[in-house]
Amino acid sequence: MRGRVQNSEDFIVAGRRLSFPLATATLLGTWFGAGTILAAADEVRREGLHSAALEPFGAGFCLIVAALFFARPLWEMKLLTVSDFFRQKFDKRAEVISAAVMVPSYFGWIAAQLVAFAGMLNLFFGLDMTAGILLVAVVAVGYTLMGGMWSVTLTDAFQISLVLIGLVVLGWTTLVTLGDGSMLSGLARLWADTPPEMREPIPTGSIQRLFEWLAIFTVGALGNIPGQDLMQRIFSARSARTAVNACYAGGILYIIFGLIPVTLGLAGRILAPDSLEQAILPALAHSFLEPLPAVIFTVVLASAVLSTIDSAILSPASVLSQNVLEYVNRGFFSPLTLTRIAVVIVTVASLGFAFAGESAYTLLEDAYELPLVGMFVPLAMGLYRKPDSPMPAIASMLVGLGLWLVHYFADWSYFFEPWTSDLPLKPPASLTMTAFSLIVYLVTELATKKRPA
Repeated sequence: MRGRVQNSEDFIVAGRRLSFPLATATLLGTWFGAGTILAAADEVRREGLHSAALEPFGAGFCLIVAALFFARPLWEMKLLTVSDFFRQKFDKRAEVISAAVMVPSYFGWIAAQLVAFAGMLNLFFGLDMTAGILLVAVVAVGYTLMGGMWSVTLTDAFQISLVLIGLVVLGWTTLVTLGDGSMLSGLARLWADTPPEMREPIPTGSIQRLFEWLAIFTVGALGNIPGQDLMQRIFSARSARTAVNACYAGGILYIIFGLIPVTLGLAGRILAPDSLEQAILPALAHSFLEPLPAVIFTVVLASAVLSTIDSAILSPASVLSQNVLEYVNRGFFSPLTLTRIAVVIVTVASLGFAFAGESAYTLLEDAYELPLVGMFVPLAMGLYRKPDSPMPAIASMLVGLGLWLVHYFADWSYFFEPWTSDLPLKPPASLTMTAFSLIVYLVTELATKKRPA
């Protein structure tokens, strides 16, 4: 591993040498974390199929959108971070602002994985949640520091293989148990015993519920497009074609295999109605697998979450070191050392979110929203339109960030909720803030457009 990591390019984008299988595996390994395996299954168990809007449907569709519109042109720019794009297309101010928007958005995502993993340790070993969160953080930081993107990719490839096998085995066993020896009978019973309102993948009861579902799906589908974790894997591919194909394959496989935890979440309502409110998948494994397979599945589940944690730590650390700390470093640390320092900073900040006590699902949704409202518009516009000035991007990011902060600290679910709560159709905050970001970009672009001489 050490021989492969000679400089910051090796550490951040694996020397741009990832093959199609490795690029696909690391995408799946990053996406398959607490969101898909634990939080989504628990949410579907409580709320029904429409709760799968974010995970796996929105997040899976995100990879397909990336393949269609973003992977090739961004790979060809030979970037290390997404904020490098903002520097090249706009200026250094846009670069630093984009980093300020992006880096904090990962703290909630990392915290969600830490909380989920610590919950498993608490369930199976009785380990205190605080001690569990600290233990997981130390282990994840340890092997992220060793090899950067190379160590992340290799562990992703190994762990995702085990995860997919484990999910298939648990899914088969659970459905066979549900159907008294027949998987098809198990599916039939699952459908029959699930209330009709919980069987709807897209809510149809009211326009408001449909609008809210669409908002959550959009957050998942577009919110991670500007994310360093996705783009880091695109930049690490050995060619633009490899990057595109890996995103297509990753998105399709993610949705297919992501349906297994969703199905198990519904099955958990029937088979384990009195079990714990959280961590239904480990509970099913503990109840319906033989002791040895149950232990193996638990270890596999834990490794999947750990795989996501190290990826989530490396991504903002890369941006923090390359696009923020480098400007104050003045040559004191090498770029590689600076990135390793940033890994520790990001982990410590994420621990604060993990100890704040929010649910994993809430942390995930917050983590997806910030890049969507703050960065998606200038990224998409800058990629497909030649900017005359950096001001549209700067204004768009500042407005998106400002609106998000107001809504986050006010705890508003709808756009300016005190003034819109009586409307027949309440505007979801994420979609409306993104629309405002687009309007600000276009208006500022028009105002700063160079006039022909």
